[in-house]
Amino acid sequence: MAHIDFGVDETLFPGITGPLHFRPETAGPLNQLAETLLRAPNSLSRGERELIAAYVSGLNECAFCRDSHSAIAAAQLDDGMALVKEVRKDIYSAPIPDKLRALLKIAAAVQESGRKVTTLLVDEARAEGATDVEIHDTVLIAAAFAMFNRYVDGLATLTPEDPAAYKESAQHIVEHGYATLHDTQTP
Repeated sequence: MAHIDFGVDETLFPGITGPLHFRPETAGPLNQLAETLLRAPNSLSRGERELIAAYVSGLNECAFCRDSHSAIAAAQLDDGMALVKEVRKDIYSAPIPDKLRALLKIAAAVQESGRKVTTLLVDEARAEGATDVEIHDTVLIAAAFAMFNRYVDGLATLTPEDPAAYKESAQHIVEHGYATLHDTQTP
């Protein structure tokens, strides 16, 4: 049970969706941030950016964000959930491009502390072809998910255990995005 009453049935509005309904004034900017970071035009695919979010959420031990962004990433990556699970398990042996691996290393450093992002990590990412925008966005995704993860867990929101629970929401986000998440899901 959540620490506060969001005014909605938590089983229908698990994880971040309950707090978004509770405070629509903050839902808009938070959804817009997610929309910009994870779906706006970018040289990194939407699936790759969602994978960064899922990976960081796993490192932060936020089960709801880990599982929801894993489902969204899987829906947009050719190798689906199998690839997502491999990346979450070990970025060094996962079959991903070296550029993405270098960016995930940066994301892991941010998850620990922004000061852990070193010139060496950035140089390694650049050597693998990462652009300054991709490095910037990786850092911002990792930093934003530190906030999102703490928002979800700090309010003790409901985390469905069944992986199937995340598929419908993932499909909605793939089709419609984050900016409309609060508007399209009503109690």
